[in-house]
Amino acid sequence: MRITISGMIGSGKTTVCRLLGDKLGYRTVISGHVFRDMAKELGMSLEEFGDLAEQDPKYDRLIDERLLDVARVEVDVVLEGRLAGQMLRRNSIPALCVFLDAPLEVRVQRVSGREGVDLKAAMDEMRSREASEVLRYRKFYGIDVTDRSIYDMVIDTGGLTPEQVADSIVSRVRGV
Repeated sequence: MRITISGMIGSGKTTVCRLLGDKLGYRTVISGHVFRDMAKELGMSLEEFGDLAEQDPKYDRLIDERLLDVARVEVDVVLEGRLAGQMLRRNSIPALCVFLDAPLEVRVQRVSGREGVDLKAAMDEMRSREASEVLRYRKFYGIDVTDRSIYDMVIDTGGLTPEQVADSIVSRVRGV
């Protein structure tokens, strides 16, 4: 079964994606790594690359196409990305679409710890990235990333461990 993991920055998407891949024996594809790699290749910060992506949709489309190419040929795969669920739905590719969220304070703490920056820097980076994404996705795709109606599961990860989140998705996949 194809599984998409979408959600807010710091909600646990990447960690849960990896855990699901391990628990189910599925390959994982993480769009954030592709985005970060593209920024590094161009010698840009994430914010600078986000600004560039706002002006030129080809960067987001490259990520989307990579995810869609995988989804078209692989059935047992976990695809992580802000638009992963949206893209599979729009292309009529069957998948269990999951959205992860957490309270802002929790997400800022996670990003701060992950990136090794203070809370204010983490908050500033998150706000900048999220605003950029909202703008880009609405402008280039007509997608409102705050609309969760396309998802089969919406999980608040704030009070859960990544293992608990992954286990709840595995239970859904296995029909338990």
